[in-house]
Amino acid sequence: MEFIDYYAVLGVPRTATAEEIDRAYRKLARQHHPDVSQAKDAEEKFKRVGEAYEVLKDPEKRKRYDHYGAAWKEAQSHGSPAPGFEPFRSPDTGEFDFDDLGSFSDFFQQLFGGTGGPNQPHGRSGTRQRGRGHARTSARFTMPGADQTAALTLSLEEAAHGGLRNVALRDATNGATRTLAVQVPRAVRPGQRIRLAGQGSPGHGGGAPGDLFLQVEIAPHALFRMEGLDLHTVLPVAPWTAALGGAVHLRTLDGTIKFKVPAGSSSGRRIRIAGKGFPAPHAAAGDLYAEIRIHVPEHATLEEREMFEKLAQLSEFAPPPQHA
Repeated sequence: MEFIDYYAVLGVPRTATAEEIDRAYRKLARQHHPDVSQAKDAEEKFKRVGEAYEVLKDPEKRKRYDHYGAAWKEAQSHGSPAPGFEPFRSPDTGEFDFDDLGSFSDFFQQLFGGTGGPNQPHGRSGTRQRGRGHARTSARFTMPGADQTAALTLSLEEAAHGGLRNVALRDATNGATRTLAVQVPRAVRPGQRIRLAGQGSPGHGGGAPGDLFLQVEIAPHALFRMEGLDLHTVLPVAPWTAALGGAVHLRTLDGTIKFKVPAGSSSGRRIRIAGKGFPAPHAAAGDLYAEIRIHVPEHATLEEREMFEKLAQLSEFAPPPQHA
């Protein structure tokens, strides 16, 4: 019994997702379709690609195929053979006929559009040719447009607050630039995608255009570092504020807040401000962590210098020794 590696036929790994299998099939079906390809083995490759897709798109068939290999059909319940791909050829004429594809033809119609005319009899697409066995449509060939993906780089504030934004996109094929108005959702996070229906590649022969997916990226921020929903920042404080405690102002994504630094705060101490991190659509916002950094005057005045010298004479404080 011949074993056919359906994953190799579609060019996908055995761990491929349903979306990856669907995408690979669409690409190869267009490439080897007898109406498109002039290769002598186009029909055979097209059938083999369709056979692979028919098995791998179905979770149950794929499970049996992965487990039993070439004997996956015989492993079906009740001992009945799985629907094969023989209906590709009409038993009486041997001609290539899309109407004989059974359930597979439904997907084929979605992929390439209806090939029969408006007065076409129900159940027959009229797509047959004598001789070579290649399919030739009697009406205009239609194909839906491909989906496209582009990066959308946002500032941290834009991602947190959302809103309308104009996005300039450059077409890789002709170099033309188009501008789209995009409604950015509130609290969108890195890696999430925004779908713009009908903004992908145009269809062929009147086919529907594909969709455009904008994958969100967040640019580095001058003040904040993002970890999940939490934000981290550095808070500069004066030596006397760190020693005695006191009120300071701290920047957040929503503006500036005022809070008190605890007395005796050394550099490196982190203060947590609950709920002032990155927002979430249906959950509590993250937290903001402010790390204390003590700053001393770079050019101390004479009076400041005298005060520091007096403090050095009076204080018995000494920092802990350095550890290796």
